[in-house]
Parts: sequence; C-alpha cells; structure tokens
Amino acid sequence: MLPRGRPRALGAAALLLLLILIGFFLFGGDLECERREQRGPGSFPCALTPRVLPDGDPPADHGNHNRSDCVPPRPLPHKCELLHVAIVCAGHNTSRDVITLVKSMLFYRKNPLHLHLVTDAVARNILDTLFHTWMVPAVRVSFYNAEELKPQVSWIPNKHYSGLYGLMKLVLPGVLPPDLARVIVLDTDVTFASDIAELWALFAYFSDEQVIGLVENQSDWYLGNLWRNHRPWPALGRGFNTGVILLRLDRLRQAGWEQMWKLTATQELLALPATSLADQDIFNAVIKEHPGLVQPLPCVWNVQLSDHTLAERCYSEAADLKVIHWNSPKKLRVKNKHVEFFRNLHLTFLEYDGNLLRRELFGCPSPPPPEAEQLQRALAQLSEEDSCFEFRQQQLTVHRVHITFLPHEPPPPRPHDVTLVTQLSMDRLQMLEALCRHWPGPMSLALYLTDAEAQQFLRFVEASAVLSARQDVAYHVVYREGPLYPINQLRNVALAQALTPYVFLSDIDFLPSYSLYDYLRASIEQLEPGSGRKAALVVPAFEALHPHFSFPSSKAELLALLDAGSLYTFRYHEWPQASAPTDYGRWREARAPYRVQWAADYEPYVVVPRDCPRYDPRFVGFGWNKVAHAVELDAQEYELLVLPEAFTIHLPHTPSLDISRFRSSPTYRDCLQALKDEFHQDLSRHYGAAALKYLTALQQPRGPA
Repeated sequence: MLPRGRPRALGAAALLLLLILIGFFLFGGDLECERREQRGPGSFPCALTPRVLPDGDPPADHGNHNRSDCVPPRPLPHKCELLHVAIVCAGHNTSRDVITLVKSMLFYRKNPLHLHLVTDAVARNILDTLFHTWMVPAVRVSFYNAEELKPQVSWIPNKHYSGLYGLMKLVLPGVLPPDLARVIVLDTDVTFASDIAELWALFAYFSDEQVIGLVENQSDWYLGNLWRNHRPWPALGRGFNTGVILLRLDRLRQAGWEQMWKLTATQELLALPATSLADQDIFNAVIKEHPGLVQPLPCVWNVQLSDHTLAERCYSEAADLKVIHWNSPKKLRVKNKHVEFFRNLHLTFLEYDGNLLRRELFGCPSPPPPEAEQLQRALAQLSEEDSCFEFRQQQLTVHRVHITFLPHEPPPPRPHDVTLVTQLSMDRLQMLEALCRHWPGPMSLALYLTDAEAQQFLRFVEASAVLSARQDVAYHVVYREGPLYPINQLRNVALAQALTPYVFLSDIDFLPSYSLYDYLRASIEQLEPGSGRKAALVVPAFEALHPHFSFPSSKAELLALLDAGSLYTFRYHEWPQASAPTDYGRWREARAPYRVQWAADYEPYVVVPRDCPRYDPRFVGFGWNKVAHAVELDAQEYELLVLPEAFTIHLPHTPSLDISRFRSSPTYRDCLQALKDEFHQDLSRHYGAAALKYLTALQQPRGPA
C-alpha cells in the first residue's frame, strides 16, 4: 500500500506536466513560424495561406493551413479609421452587382468606408440615386467619369467581355485623389464573407518596395496548358488575379506606374494580338518584369470560381472564406464542387434587406448628411401616442430607390412623345404583359418591392418573352419600408424618370385602348398643351366588373359594351363623383376635344407636360392621392380638355390591403380626414384667396376617393 501522500504528489506532477504541454502549444509556437516572423515586414506570418502549388498537389497540412495558433491575430485598423475602396462599374446589370457587393461589405464592416466609383453615365445615375436615398451612416461615395478615362486605355486591344472598363483599374493611381495613399480595388463580381478591415490590415505586411497586393491566380491559365496553342500573357508562375487588389498609390506614383505599365503593354502587344483578361494580363506582365512590386496575399481573400479553378485547395471549411470571386463569364451558373454553398452565400446578400444596413457604427460617431439630420429631427417630433403616427411616419420615410433596375434604352427625342407613368407592387405583376401589349410606347414604372421580391421580379421579366423584348420600359424599384403603401411617392419616382416631353398618368390596373399611344401623340401635336397654354388632356376612364370581356378596339365598340352593361363609367357604382365632370353623355357624341371644369373629388387620368406638379407625398395608403393632384392642377390653372376618341378601362382585382383597412377602420378614415384638412391649410397658405373655392367645395367629408 502506497503512502497517503504519494497519489497527491503524482497527481500534482501530472497536472504540472499537462500545464506545461498546454503552455507549449498555446505560447511556444513552431520554429517555422518563428523563422517567418523574423523575415521582416515583407513576409506574412504563418496564419496566412500558401500559394497553390505548381505541381497540383495540396500542401501536407491541408487540413489546417488556413489557421494557426502560433501568431497573435493581425492588428486591425482603428475602428474609426476610414477605409478606401475603388470599384469600376458601367451599365445597368453591373450596377446591381455593385449593390450586392456593397451589401456584403456593409454587413461585416466595423469601419467607416469611402467608396470611389468609376462609372459611366448610366451607373452614375443609378448609384448616385441609390446611395442618396439609402443614407447609410459612415459611408462616403465619390464618382469619377469613366468616359474621360477611355482615351487612356482605348489603344489596348481587349478580348475580355468587360471591354474598355476592364482596363480602367490600370489608371486608378492617376485618377484617385493625389493625397490618397492606400486603396482596396474590387471587381464587381466579388462577395465578402468577412470584415474588410481584415483585408486592409494586410497593408502592414508590405515591404518598402512592395506596391501591389494580389492573390495568386487559382487556375492554370498563365501556365499555357489549358488547350493547344494557348498563348497567355507572361506571368510569374501561375500569375495573379486582379479581382481583389491592395494598392499603395503613393508608392506607385513615385515609381512612375503609368509609364511602367504602358511600356510593358506596348512591348507585349508587339507579339500578342490583344489582352484576354483585360487589366489582369498587364498587371501580370509588369510583375513578371518587376517581381519585387508584388506582395502575395492569402488565397482566402480571393477564392476564384472560374471554370478551371483550383480554389478548393485554398480552404478547408466555411470559416476560412473571406472573399468569393465569381470570375467566370457564367457567374452563378459556373460548375464547381462547392458552388451551391457559394451561391447561397451570394444569394443571402442579393436578397438581404438593405434597410437593415442603415445602422450606426458603435463607438465611431460620424456626422449624418444634412438631409438625414433633418429627417431625424422631423421623426423626433412625432409622438407615438398620436393615433395617426403610422401615417406621419410613413410620409417621412425615405425609401431606397434603384432607378432603371433593368437594362433600358431611352426613347429617341420626339417633340410630341408621351410616356405612360404608373406604379405597382408585387401583387400586380401579372398586369405588365397586357399593359405592354396595349401600350407600344415608352413607360416609366415604379415598383414597391422588398429586396427578395426585386429578385423575383427580375426572374419574372427574364422568363417573359413580352417583357424581356421591351427595352423602352424603365423599371424603378422603390424598396419597401413601413406599413402603408406610399402611392404618391411611387408616382413621383416614376414621373421624375420619364424622359419624353409628355406623360400619361395612369394606374397599373387600367389598360389603355390599343390605339391610345398614337392618338395621344397626334392630339399633343394638335393641341400643344405644353407650349404657351397649360392643359391637361383627359382620357375618359371606364371599368369592367368581370375579368373576361372582349376589349373594344374602337370607341364604337366601347359604346356598344357600355349600352349592353358589360362596361360602366369608372366607379359608377361606388363613387361617381370621381369621374362625373368628364361628362360621359357629351363624350358619346363628341368629335373634338371639349373643356370641362374641375369639381370636388374629381380624379381624371390625364396627359400633361413632364414638368407638371408632383403628387402630394403626404397621402399614403388609400384615399385622396389622385384627388389632391387634380386640385393642384386646377390651382395652377391647367385647363381640362377631354379627348373624344381616347379611353382606358379598369380591370377588376382583389381589394388592396389599404382599401380594406380604410373600409374597416374608423381611425384610418379619421387620419385621412386629418391629412385632407392639412392639405387645405397648405393650399390657403400657398394660393391665398384663390384657394377659397377648394375649401368650400371640399368642406364636407364625402367619402372615399
């Protein structure tokens, strides 16, 4: 039998040994890591991943090569340090890609960002509007005109699908502000899976000579063995991919970067007909001549999903991933071992609610833009005890707006052309094909959608032969926020984006007569409602009570359906005041336009010059949204001219949520009345004695409108 103290001594010794082993693994590190740390600032610690090996074999420690416990985490930039990101973007589709990329950055970021966007006119218009209405805290945006940069790269033959824009990253050191020393440059087809500050921190590992940080190319493209007679541009080993670049702009300028890359490109183009991979070929040719310029980056910061990718050697689990790069022309359709995982990650941000990214950065105050500060003050004055708080909050909501969400060709300039302007939500998408068949002219449509619904809408259009063939229809997505439908804000977005001299202000559940577009242009030419006279051309409105009827091809056929009881004048059974001033009895016999007078609750569908009064945004949900606009037209002395051969027909549909709330909620109706009273007061302040007729006519609450 052992003495009583012996087990305790053995136990203490075992515990001491265990602590020593734990300490060795936690703090001792391996010798290779120490040696790498001693190599100086130009080399990475062992926490960073190796290059893809030339012989195609994965490294021996494949299971753990993305992680290491031997080196403390790399120091991140201060949480309030401003990080600079440059992106080249052109066109409608690429603008959508940029937004998804920015969403992924904003989701993980903890630092203020300054986005430097090199854009064509289309992308500038889209992204300027989007960021202005997004109002994300601690995000600055600067734009640079890509058209001005084209002469600097247009002399380079380029076979890549990105065209001239794919070469513009070469000229960034001369384009970005001269006092900007460092910038991260990104392709539009990358998705972040980590905080961009971690990428920015890699600048700390540049040596004094290194100016460019790149991830090795994860395919055999530059080895020249993908097919027979394949002649790539020169590169160092496998070369580098330029989807993610760290640039020391100050050093590049001092090194004479512009002369350097132009000389190299000129020399290589003597033997090669063109670039195949745009700027990437020229970057690699320069690095081949000057290998000391490049700092290789960990491969997880540019996991490339091309057709011949070797990217799966770079990561062992999802936690390793930092940036996903869809660098195949097939984009999300590329075939890859783990493509479903990557695709789902990308789709998460594609459909992510961008409103949730309007969050402040904790511990890093940044002054809001003036319009955001003004909005915050207005919201602070609202009381949640107010029974109409929901209405007032919705009026003040600034919705994100993505104009021309899909490719759009502006109509050629014609002096009498007219654009159909309307708005809709997801439950009215089925009206679009019929509307396109009835109206062959340009349209400007505002759609009230969530981020996820916007992607459904995109697929809906792509699957429709009718819709995908129309390039003269401009779709503007206004992102959903709040409980009430902001109908007049939507109308104003669509109206502001109309490009023709005249607009036809309609609703999505109306179908115009097949000949209306041509008839309106002829009427505009004859009546000239925008030159010297203020006139609104009234298009008489009718309605069908049943969805299945033969759409009339002429006024005579419409009158026959009207007499047979298949059609009625609009809102005949519910609210005849809405259309009564049109004087349908006179319209039956009319052969020429005739003038009518404004009356209370009149809400005609009209053709007016594009610079007409905007809709009053205080009216949200159901009720009085068009009536208020008709009042404004009359107050500004527009004469109302009814067109004798024009007509539009309302199709039956299920009631909207807002009209159901109007019918069932006394509070809803009381709030609408309060908005009307405020509208009357504003009329008096603006028009003085001239507004008395509206106050008298609208004094008694009459019901819905």
